Amino acid sequence: MDISLPPKIIKDFKEACKEFKLNDAQKKKALKLTKELYKKSKFEPGEAIGIVSAQSVSEPGTQMTMRTYHVAGAAQILTTQGLPRLIEIFDARRVPKTPTMTIYLMKKYNTREKATKIASEIRETTLLDIAIDPSINLVDMSIEVPIDVKVAKSKGIKLSNIVECVNETRAVKKDVDVKLKNNKVIVRPTGETSVKDLQKLKGKVLLSHISGLKGITQVIVTQKDSEWILNTMGSNLSEALNVKGVDASRITTNHIHEIEKVLGIEAARSAILNEALATLEEQGLDVDPRHIMLVADVMTADGKIKAIGRYGVAGSKGSVLARANFEETIKHLVKAATTAEVDNLESIVENVMINQVVPIGTGMFDLIFKPKK
Repeated sequence: MDISLPPKIIKDFKEACKEFKLNDAQKKKALKLTKELYKKSKFEPGEAIGIVSAQSVSEPGTQMTMRTYHVAGAAQILTTQGLPRLIEIFDARRVPKTPTMTIYLMKKYNTREKATKIASEIRETTLLDIAIDPSINLVDMSIEVPIDVKVAKSKGIKLSNIVECVNETRAVKKDVDVKLKNNKVIVRPTGETSVKDLQKLKGKVLLSHISGLKGITQVIVTQKDSEWILNTMGSNLSEALNVKGVDASRITTNHIHEIEKVLGIEAARSAILNEALATLEEQGLDVDPRHIMLVADVMTADGKIKAIGRYGVAGSKGSVLARANFEETIKHLVKAATTAEVDNLESIVENVMINQVVPIGTGMFDLIFKPKK
């Protein structure tokens, strides 16, 4: 049976054929594949796709292990996996518990030496990493941080730049004097200060960012299928994309909000889909990608990432009764009463609550009987 495509898909297909300059044979093959994909993605009118998706995702979720960490191959990068990771994705957590990046390199940088060099450039270096026995001078009420010149040189750090980097640290206020003397960074508050305040300031000064990408605490170089890959602990996608030698088209991170900020909402939608499927597959669970696609679509439909919960998708439903049924019942009912909100009973939950036929399947349609005259 021949499948007829909707006008929009036909229009897009024609534009794609022009863009990629396909010949007749290629057009025929592409049209066949398009029809197959369209047939696969169709569903019956009135099918409760939301309920089917919820069941299909949550049932395997009950079989997932509670292990929080998993060693990614030989990389020794600890990442959140299993049920905690799935909760993290669908709750749209602002920062994942273990942010990581997988960085691929361009062909001409695909050697162990160059990969190791890029890894050392990417890894964040703080003042503590190049310091030798930092101390507090109680006579001058200052913090003294002797610099290991050899280590600083091996990391390509100029001593003259260290003072500037320490001054740029948010924790170091304007009323603090920072200078370099005899390969030693001296930090002295200009006003009155206590030993307790100096101890606090010392901790903040030692965490000053000197070089590398902020937040990348560890980088491990691994080889996979004759390709050198960098696995990082910590994520900084925007700056990693600008590193020389990095293949910007293949770099990935598990930090979904960062993907949204750098690459946009469509990329974030793909990240939710890929991360959720990868988490389920890692546990040996088989879930149809279309169910996860629906969840990802619902989470990103408004142009920003929303959690599946009271402060996201469930809390912003159009129906008062559907919101009240989920959580915080009294709050929703009182708010609706004070604002004279009307519930049109268009969805499933509110119709179940008042014992009406739900608007799915055969319940979507009204029967009209016309007797013969």
